[in-house]
Amino acid sequence: MNIGSFELPNALFAAPMAGVTDRPFRQLCKALGVGYAVSEMVTSRKDLWNSLKTSRRANHEGEVGPIAVQIAGTDAPMMAEAAAYNIDRGAQIIDINMGCPAKKVCNKWAGSALMQDETLALQIIEAVVAACAPHNVPVTLKMRTGWCQSHKNAVVLARAAESAGVQMVTVHGRTREQGYGGAAEYDTIAAVKQAIKIPLIANGDITTPEKAKFVLDYTGADAVMIGRAAQGRPWIFREIEHYLTTGTHLLPPTVDEIHTVMLEHLHDLYAFYGDLTGMRMARKHISWYTKGLAGSAQFRHTMNTLQTIELQLQAINDFFVELKTKNERLVYIDNDADSDPDASSALAA
Repeated sequence: MNIGSFELPNALFAAPMAGVTDRPFRQLCKALGVGYAVSEMVTSRKDLWNSLKTSRRANHEGEVGPIAVQIAGTDAPMMAEAAAYNIDRGAQIIDINMGCPAKKVCNKWAGSALMQDETLALQIIEAVVAACAPHNVPVTLKMRTGWCQSHKNAVVLARAAESAGVQMVTVHGRTREQGYGGAAEYDTIAAVKQAIKIPLIANGDITTPEKAKFVLDYTGADAVMIGRAAQGRPWIFREIEHYLTTGTHLLPPTVDEIHTVMLEHLHDLYAFYGDLTGMRMARKHISWYTKGLAGSAQFRHTMNTLQTIELQLQAINDFFVELKTKNERLVYIDNDADSDPDASSALAA
């Protein structure tokens, strides 16, 4: 499929996730089979553009294209300016965030809160499209099914967005009210697909190759976008692509391969964020990588106490050496994660 002039290698997308889809993670996903990856949300507030957080999110040095940046805000002129700002820094596609359910975003009437104000939402869309048009940069939109169960307006907004010049729409199969609770539903996504001619991407609860195929078949979507299921398992994209192509499953990756993947990812984090912040950012990824593996509950508990890169890397090497004595390939033990009291603290680190 295409987004504007960009031809994508497959129909597997990595969802934008704050604190997760930084440049190191996007590069990793692209190396492991994702066809398209979107940046973390970048604010439209000009006074924050020089902050360390925003400057990192706008850093695409060495990244394989197309480079897609998601912007968020509540003011149409500011959103247009944010689009131009990111284009100047290498963005090749601009994505408008109308899907984030986080309270700190919605309380400012950004993210999925915009779905409550269709007039403002359309003003923002039109302003961003106008700002991107002179640069021939496509604009895409990510949203939810609606604000709440009684106010599902994804079809209406998708049609309006298409008319305004948006070139792709992604719908997460939950309302803002749901957050990430309950189950995603795909009837609304299917209805949006029937209502528009531009590509429609399905998102929400796509955690296995079988689920990806089901959602594609059920909704008629042009692609699937995967978020939380890729945390600690970025090779899910190649697993899904193989299943969609052949109808068969790849063997689980080897312990050696994932050990190497993990170390390369961590070194990218250290280089990108600096030693101290990189070490702290690495903790949640280490927790995700090892969750469910034999002996990982105690390992994750210990990992959260380590305060240097050297100790962190040594602990990882020791863990994988021990893991390989049990199996050549990754084997997950479901109850290991459930018994880990430190998993939540690791994710919040």
